[in-house]
Amino acid sequence: MTALSIVYQGPRATITLTQPEVRNAFSDEVIAEITAAFTEVGARDDVRVVVLAAEGPAFCAGANLNWMRRMADYTRAENLVDAAKLAEMLRVIYACPKPTVARVQGDAIAGGMGLVAACDMAVAVDTAGFCLSEVKLGLIPATISPYVVRAMGARAAHRYFLTAERFDAAEALRIGFVHAVVAPDALDAQVDQLAKALASASPQAVRACKKLVLDVAEREINAALIAATVEAIADIRASDEGKEGVQSFLQKRKPNWLV
Repeated sequence: MTALSIVYQGPRATITLTQPEVRNAFSDEVIAEITAAFTEVGARDDVRVVVLAAEGPAFCAGANLNWMRRMADYTRAENLVDAAKLAEMLRVIYACPKPTVARVQGDAIAGGMGLVAACDMAVAVDTAGFCLSEVKLGLIPATISPYVVRAMGARAAHRYFLTAERFDAAEALRIGFVHAVVAPDALDAQVDQLAKALASASPQAVRACKKLVLDVAEREINAALIAATVEAIADIRASDEGKEGVQSFLQKRKPNWLV
């Protein structure tokens, strides 16, 4: 069963996550499909803009529960391999040679915020909620951190990484995590406006401008940084608190640090 669809319409490619029944949450299979989809659209000469969308009430709720159950028993070595696949997916989105727009029609939680942050720009409905919930599970948002910190800034990251508070679309706009917030019935018009602007510009100049931003903005997201984030999540997943946090979540009980 495929987790997404790709629709080509003129210069625009729309990648849509199509598993609303699991709130478009990640699994290793979904990660592989998203990576392949962005690789495909990025290589096509006829594509000038890529929109990442989703079906259902949630944009992406982070890790799929079945995937989390498997991860709960992973060794550190297995966690390194697993986290590297997520890190590669985010890198492929971020480095896509075509401009990318996240169409956020619902909640973006944990890894879902990584998806939004890896895109060049984001438009959200005013009812969307956001949360970096990892510390509540004894984990850290390691692999998504290079992209999320760039999107919201270090100051906001200090708060929302550490507290795991949920925040609304207005706050996401205030801290710069999204570029526009609109009513649900205005979402497509706002995305279309951005797509039209991107498609009407010089393809070569747009590609060069995107590379310019990637080259200039803060620290380069390179192999060393990606490897460091993979190590960080593998360490915390394999730790006693990491295991306890995930198990308590799956078992619908309080973790032992709250008992």
